[in-house]
Amino acid sequence: MALVLKRNGNLFPRVVNDLMETGNMFTPDLLDFNNNLLNWDFSVKSPSVNITENDKEYKIELAAPGLEKKDFKIEMEDKVLTISSEKEEETKEENENYKRREFSYSSFTRSFQLPADILADKIDAKYENGILKLAVPKKEVTVSKPRKEIKVS
Repeated sequence: MALVLKRNGNLFPRVVNDLMETGNMFTPDLLDFNNNLLNWDFSVKSPSVNITENDKEYKIELAAPGLEKKDFKIEMEDKVLTISSEKEEETKEENENYKRREFSYSSFTRSFQLPADILADKIDAKYENGILKLAVPKKEVTVSKPRKEIKVS
């Protein structure tokens, strides 16, 4: 009887599936650099960001689908804006013949060094349609008037 594993969401981690499906678990070429076992993706996924600027503000748009407003934590310290999120999910199913428990955890942190010309206490954040939108207003630039000579009479 052969053990068959199917990729089904996060039910079986990719590492275990790759070990079992490749048939290379106990072979000498396990550490071969051409082997698929060494091509696992351990990179941390962080959401894509668009930053734009106009005369009045900086706009930051962060793509974070599947989250809710309560999942975000936004902090500002020493002109560094940090956006982070943590989300845990767990499902349980119990039957008289089996028990099943699945869980997932995802998180990210993005930080941005902001320029000195911002109004930190006026930053506005909205989350809609999977996009977190931040408006970071700029301080008004005061234009000095040209020098005017006053004649003494």
